[in-house]
Amino acid sequence: MAVTGLGVTAPATADAHDFFNRLLGGESFIRLFRHPQAVDALQIPAIHCADFDSLAAVGRVQTATMDRYSQLGAAAAYRAWADAGLDAEGMKGDVRCGVSWGTGVGGTMTFEQGYRDIMINGRDRVPPLSVVLAMNNACASQIAIRLGLGSACTTYSVACASSAVAVGDAFERIRQGRDKIVVAGGSEAPLSEAVIRAWDAMRVLAPGDEETAPAACRPFHPKRAGLVLGEGGAALILEEWSHALERGAKIYAEVVGYGSSCDNTHLVKPDAQGQIRAIDAAMRQGGLSAADVGYVNAHGTATREGDPAEIAALREVFGAHAAQLPVSATKAAHGHLLGATGAIEALITVLALHRQSIPHTQQLETPADDCLGVRHVMGEALRTTSLRAALSNSFAFGGSNAVLAFRQAE
Repeated sequence: MAVTGLGVTAPATADAHDFFNRLLGGESFIRLFRHPQAVDALQIPAIHCADFDSLAAVGRVQTATMDRYSQLGAAAAYRAWADAGLDAEGMKGDVRCGVSWGTGVGGTMTFEQGYRDIMINGRDRVPPLSVVLAMNNACASQIAIRLGLGSACTTYSVACASSAVAVGDAFERIRQGRDKIVVAGGSEAPLSEAVIRAWDAMRVLAPGDEETAPAACRPFHPKRAGLVLGEGGAALILEEWSHALERGAKIYAEVVGYGSSCDNTHLVKPDAQGQIRAIDAAMRQGGLSAADVGYVNAHGTATREGDPAEIAALREVFGAHAAQLPVSATKAAHGHLLGATGAIEALITVLALHRQSIPHTQQLETPADDCLGVRHVMGEALRTTSLRAALSNSFAFGGSNAVLAFRQAE
């Protein structure tokens, strides 16, 4: 199955290739974020798309009927659609086209503004469109309406694995012959006061100030101190291989496998055995051996519990090959976009195959003792000519795991 289009909404760039180039160059998108409405000086290192222009990206009408998470996501989807060389009118008729989207918290900005309107500003009602702006399936529905896509329009909310599951669902739909094209991805806008304070209460957010914020997220580092929240969106166009060839589409990479599992042990503590089941399933479906895989884009959130569990899972799955297996965690640069993370990391994995270039884990010079056993890509990007297959890992609260397997397009 072909990946024929890529789109991203990120700070300072609206182009997936520019975004990837910046990762390869070692740029961090993390900055100190000051909440504009908080009653105190609420500030954290975060990914904030401060320069995002919704009017230019999605238009005035959709902007008025979209929560920020939908605006960020729809912009990425439209960019991916254009990148794939697809036309909305041309897709109507015989071709089956749909949407598969992911988000963890959905329209939290709308919910919070409603609370402020009633409890702080003294209004007697919230805006009449609050429900349709805030619902988790709003972004997927807006994409389907704008592009005229009449097949299934699904939304997954599986915490931090949401958009990886959405891409996996798109893969299965096309593989089973139910669709020929699916817009798959995810978006998130979690920088509301309520969400920030909730994550902070768990004591898992990395600290930082104006100077140190860009280096706040340090996956696999001995002094890693937690994750960095972020907003944004990413989309991939998945397409039946023969259909992509027939219309002469460029093909970035091939999706070959998807694995999912549940740890069934704890709501927030990751379990390596559950992750192993998802990795094994993706590789098995993709027909990949340990030696076939030349890169893993790790979930790598820079938390004390999460990083070593993932490395333990990779060591067990890949055995003797693990020591030569290039692994990097790109959240060091783009932060943790919660439900959108799986899609943005899948996009990075696809471009790593397409460009034969693997981004490094920023801020990492010497891995922690509990994160040894793989070939951490450190210091600079890894250029290669032999990358044939790669995995993208997404592991979520609730023990929900999703792994996507990609192969170089031939």
